[in-house]
Amino acid sequence: MKRILVACGNGIATSTVVATKVREYLASKGIKADTTQTKLMEVPSKVQDYDLLITTGQFEGQTGDVPVVKGMPILTGIGVEQTMEEIATKLGE
Repeated sequence: MKRILVACGNGIATSTVVATKVREYLASKGIKADTTQTKLMEVPSKVQDYDLLITTGQFEGQTGDVPVVKGMPILTGIGVEQTMEEIATKLGE
C-alpha cells in the first residue's frame, strides 16, 4: 500500500478534493493507496513517512527523498491526466 501526503493551505478543502480524485484514479489502475491530508506548513515534520507528496499550494520546503507532484491541475482540470500519470509513475507503478 502506497502512502500519499496531500497538502494545501489549511489541510481541509482542496486537499480533500485532490485526495479523493487521486484515490479514485489509482484504484481504477489497480494501485492501492492511502492518502492523508495536511497543512503545507506541517509537511516538513510529516513527509518522511510517505511515498509521495502532492501539493496544491506553493511549497519550497525540504522533502528528503520523497518525490513531489504539484496537484493544482487536479483542481483546475487542465493537465489532469498528465498529473495523474506522473503520480502513478512516481509511485513506481
